Amino acid sequence: MEKNTHNSPKTEKGIAYCGLACCLCSHNEACPGCQAGGCDIHSWCENYRCCREQGLNGCWECDHFSCRSGMLSKARARAFVRFAREQGPKELIRCLRRNQENHILYHYEGQLTGDYDQTESEEEILAMIRWGRSHSPEGGRGDQT
Repeated sequence: MEKNTHNSPKTEKGIAYCGLACCLCSHNEACPGCQAGGCDIHSWCENYRCCREQGLNGCWECDHFSCRSGMLSKARARAFVRFAREQGPKELIRCLRRNQENHILYHYEGQLTGDYDQTESEEEILAMIRWGRSHSPEGGRGDQT
């Protein structure tokens, strides 16, 4: 699996309503991000529609955020929403950027999956977001900042 190590974070694209990282998405470079009306999925995206109807910035602000609607059927999106709920979306972007710089990839080259998709465990994904590959605050490689 070839890894895309050149995908630099575009912070202004932010985090999608569902918690996915538009700031790291390599699917469409011209897309301004979900929150700015990007993506061609809004017609069917449950998370986009629900957040817009409720006036939320993202699923992390919802009282029912543990639902599994739309993209929240995926462990990666649920973990990202949970992290944003606990730490805020700016901290999520900061951690994802740090991890990207340490070769923990959001998307592999030519794919819409990456390192965060290698497990179905929300806890493991949360640990990877927080501490990089070491998966613990004391752990190994110096991925933390």
